[in-house]
Amino acid sequence: MNRLKDKVAIITGGGAGIGQATAFLFAEEGANVVIGDIDQSGGEATAAGINAAGGKAIFVYADISKESDAQKLTDEAVRFFGRVDILVNNAAAFVLKGLEATVEDWQRSLGVNVIGTALVSRFASEAMKKTGGGSIVNLGSMSSFIAQPHFVSYSATKAAIIQMTKNMAMDLAPFGIRVNAVCPGTIITQASEKHCAQAGITMDEFKATEGAKHLLNRPGVPREVACPILFLASDEASFITGTHLMVDGGYTAQ
Repeated sequence: MNRLKDKVAIITGGGAGIGQATAFLFAEEGANVVIGDIDQSGGEATAAGINAAGGKAIFVYADISKESDAQKLTDEAVRFFGRVDILVNNAAAFVLKGLEATVEDWQRSLGVNVIGTALVSRFASEAMKKTGGGSIVNLGSMSSFIAQPHFVSYSATKAAIIQMTKNMAMDLAPFGIRVNAVCPGTIITQASEKHCAQAGITMDEFKATEGAKHLLNRPGVPREVACPILFLASDEASFITGTHLMVDGGYTAQ
């Protein structure tokens, strides 16, 4: 299928994990993809993989907590592909701390997850208005809704994403721009591997422990989040805005 044929999509944090899986899937569905990330090697590899497979993608180095970098993503999308139709706000800083979080920890978490999301959305939505509309998909989390030990600095930002999604949907609806959120449960990514190394546990142990917390008794994989993102970004979701979709294996149903 070509559900995104000739659409132009910006994906932040597209160099690895859910962002990378989404970039590949969007390209398979016909989109021209702009990958933004601070991980230059990962971002360039993702773009190269898409282009090698016959798709069209560019990588733009961007720290979205900086206004100039946030704007650069839209500027480059328009320069290379002429427009912006879709934005996936996937980039995130994983600052997993409780009240011991320092001011610097909070600034990093808020700077990327909240302010960065707002900045990229501002510039991308201005481009969307010029072409009659578009779709924004924000990445929330099950952490937007539940309490977890030593997660204050992360969960607060993911809760903010849900409210931002609703407000953005209201403000942008008159311009034909839909805004929704996807909220993943535990997903096996490169970040999971780093966590295992820091915690001194094997990946099998991590999967068993985390999987047991989900009704489906396993963690998810990035493609299982990319597919719901694709749905919300596509015209198949043309009457959906201002809502969130749980992609958490039943974690929050308990």
